[in-house]
Amino acid sequence: MKRAGQKGVAGTEAPGTSHTSKKQKTSLYGSGFGESDPCTLMDWGSLPHHVILRVFQFLTLVDRARASSVCRRWNEVFHIPDLWRRFEFELSQPATSYLKSTHPDLIQQIIKRHADHLQYVSFKVDSSTESAEAACDILSQLVNCSIKTLGLISTAKPSFMNVSKAHFASALTVVFVNSKSLSSIKIDDTPLDDPSLKVLVANNSDTLKLLKMSSCPHVSPAGILCVADQCHGLKELALNYYILSDELLLALSSEKHVDLEHLRIDVVSENPGQVQFHTIKKQSWDALVKHSPKVNIVMYFFLYEDEFDAFFREETPVTHLYFGRAVSKAMLGRIGMNCPRLIELVVCANGLQPLDDELIQIAERCKNLTAMGLGECEVTCRGFIEFVKMCGGRLTQLSIMEEVLIPDSDYSLDRLHLEVSKHLGRMWFPDMMPTW
Repeated sequence: MKRAGQKGVAGTEAPGTSHTSKKQKTSLYGSGFGESDPCTLMDWGSLPHHVILRVFQFLTLVDRARASSVCRRWNEVFHIPDLWRRFEFELSQPATSYLKSTHPDLIQQIIKRHADHLQYVSFKVDSSTESAEAACDILSQLVNCSIKTLGLISTAKPSFMNVSKAHFASALTVVFVNSKSLSSIKIDDTPLDDPSLKVLVANNSDTLKLLKMSSCPHVSPAGILCVADQCHGLKELALNYYILSDELLLALSSEKHVDLEHLRIDVVSENPGQVQFHTIKKQSWDALVKHSPKVNIVMYFFLYEDEFDAFFREETPVTHLYFGRAVSKAMLGRIGMNCPRLIELVVCANGLQPLDDELIQIAERCKNLTAMGLGECEVTCRGFIEFVKMCGGRLTQLSIMEEVLIPDSDYSLDRLHLEVSKHLGRMWFPDMMPTW
């Protein structure tokens, strides 16, 4: 049997139910936006442009495009220039890539309506030549652009390296000539060449601040020297060691040049045993540090043990060192002797010779060292504790694989972690997997 008033649950208003309260329930969305009349429903199409714009800024591109079909007003906001300052083109071949490719219709709409609004642009492509060529085709059409940041990102090789040098250079020239305000360029693993760099410099020398161009085999020392000679605002540079020269360091140290903040250098051996690396003079390094005393010099080494002869025989102001292949005890000894500015050291492999003496020498002479990582190496527990004791609390990052540490008569692994934690001033354990 139903109780009195329960009939209202089935849709008929129960005795005593207020008609006003029912209206208030249906107007919650309107009152939530501060409507003076709680009974007035929100007209989404009448929202101010700046409110819709703010909503769109939180949406993904796909959701933003869907929202633009709500009404004419929302479609107008969809095309406001502020929403097109930053854009990443994703280009891939569906059968071979995990990337979701930007729809061709959207690409054409951007070229037609928003090319002159683009400022921060990147192209992410898969390994296929077709995707890289499609990126070049888009670049070639940005004739009214005012791009400030340009990035070409390959998720896997060969990609841009398989595009003809002429096609790639022609596409880049369009952007270099028309932008005239480029400040940041990341074009690693591309067929960039010296003539393209000269076009870049001729049109953007006053604005260029960052240039990353590692693995660009068609660029010569003369090509990068042209950049250093004329782009006096350059603060960050990434390149391969084969185009690093004494002349380049001296150009970056001229009175006209601003202080360099980061110099990143890849030292890579493509043909084992066939490459002889040149040596940079100590005077050139000294000139750079004198001009830019806070500069970070980062070097990534992918060499074989017999290819290190040209490095660190004299004092070198490197601050961050990463060894992706095996490095000898003798080489680590040279680092301890000749790298006083060293801040971070990562050694992925060494061999089966304990590195106690080398680590202690690094701790003694590298007073700025704050981060250390060791992979396939060997260190006795006693030697490792001595290293940590000498560095003390300044070691903010210490990533050591558990199998690196050799127990000895003084310390077991259990006791080691307590002793190391005491000297670091925080709890520490060896790593099961590398964290760098």
